Amino acid sequence: MFEINWNSLILNFIFIFLFPLFFIGIINRVKSFWGGRKGPSVFQPFYDFIKLLKKSEVVSSTSSFVFRIAPDMILASVLAASMFVPVGTHKSIISFNGDFIVFAYLFAAARFFGALGAMDVGSSFEGMGASREVSFSTLAEPAFFIVISTIIFSTGNENFSGIFEMLKRTREGTVLVITLCAIALFIMIIVEGCRVPVDDPNTHLELTMIHEVMILDNSGPGLAFITYASGLKMILYGSIIANLIIPPNLAPGFFTLSFILILSGLAVLIGVIESVMARMRMPHIPQFTLVMISIGLLILSITALGLYGGLTPK
Repeated sequence: MFEINWNSLILNFIFIFLFPLFFIGIINRVKSFWGGRKGPSVFQPFYDFIKLLKKSEVVSSTSSFVFRIAPDMILASVLAASMFVPVGTHKSIISFNGDFIVFAYLFAAARFFGALGAMDVGSSFEGMGASREVSFSTLAEPAFFIVISTIIFSTGNENFSGIFEMLKRTREGTVLVITLCAIALFIMIIVEGCRVPVDDPNTHLELTMIHEVMILDNSGPGLAFITYASGLKMILYGSIIANLIIPPNLAPGFFTLSFILILSGLAVLIGVIESVMARMRMPHIPQFTLVMISIGLLILSITALGLYGGLTPK
């Protein structure tokens, strides 16, 4: 059944439009701390975003209209996906049975337009980056479906707003399942957000870049949209983790505060990882991303044992 939650509309939009850049700002601040530098303010991504919006774009003469509309389509796809995930509240803006499928394929659409825009400029380096990003990101998609489908299998709900009531269940193994779900989704944040150890957003060596090499020709508002969309992707996966962890019967104010603390903690954790780890060698990245599928299958096995044998309800 299709449903629009008007009460969640305003708060969800506030988090959707403000927290992605704040999330990136926290990561950069943590990296500066570990590097022994004062570093930029957590609000620096907001200043950079506004500055890019004011600049004009430099467009290659070899590109077509595809390159010009690609950033807009990327942002539109990710914004549309954000409508289906509860961000800062108990309920998502739009809810219907099977909305998680639409969510996954809106993310796929964003990757498609990103790869299309990168290849349209005729650069061999950007084509290489597009090939890498599509290859590695597609490994996250089956893991996402396994994890979410397992939660649906356990709760009997078929939309994002319903499946997050998993903590109301009292079956043995629930805490373990939620922990493994959080780990798998955190790896998805790193893969979809193109963060260390999968990719380094600060590198400028084309042969080792994935996402960054795809946007070498983007500038001005187009670059601002792509940067914001990347932050929003991480926020949406982080929101799924937060909704799995936070008890659904918590008061709205405490729920929102807990949500902010969990997302801020995820940003700090990503910043720490990027400070203490080096980027993986390219052949090892598929092995790392396959860990998500392995965890997903483990979650499915534990849930099946809890429902049909081995682990019995309390």
